Amino acid sequence: TGVVPFVALLLLQRRPVAGRALLVTGSGCPGHGLCRSNVQEQTRRQVAVLNATAQELFSLYLKCQGEPFSSETDKLCNPAGIFFPAFRVNRTSERKEVMVAMYKLFAFLNASLGNITRDQEELNPTAKELLERLHNTTKTTRGLISNLTCLLCKNYNIFQVDVRYGDSSRGKSAFKKKQQGCQVLRKYVQVIGQAARVLLPHLSPS
Repeated sequence: TGVVPFVALLLLQRRPVAGRALLVTGSGCPGHGLCRSNVQEQTRRQVAVLNATAQELFSLYLKCQGEPFSSETDKLCNPAGIFFPAFRVNRTSERKEVMVAMYKLFAFLNASLGNITRDQEELNPTAKELLERLHNTTKTTRGLISNLTCLLCKNYNIFQVDVRYGDSSRGKSAFKKKQQGCQVLRKYVQVIGQAARVLLPHLSPS
């Protein structure tokens, strides 16, 4: 795949796209002047909210899938076999590198949440609390992507990032759909805490 513009990425939430990491800098940064004055603080809050609610979302997801997911969580929800963006940055990494890694992570998560929400609307249409949490997490993630886009454009003139997404769950059995969602959310719980620890110091008020 080629380079996917930020605006296009926001429209591809439910479409799996694979590609290599590629950064492009230039003078065509869209939305450069659209950053809110409090974009850094807003980004901090969004990451903190996602970090604080990830485990609750995963636990509720497990509860709504029923057996055998509740009793065999470690076996069925082991994320080792699924694609998830590598997250190799740490507190000492360059701020630019951290921002790009964050964008890839949350763009992937946004697409995955679209898959999971679609499947749960089909498989558990009466699980209103779960669906509400999925929608709220997606809303927060989309806002975070928008803010990261703005920061990358404003601070580094990066306006395109090639993002690899996971496999779509379309056409899979109900069990496989539940398992894929379980694996993704389990990995999300593991990664979001690390992401928050790495990102928040880079967004501290100067």
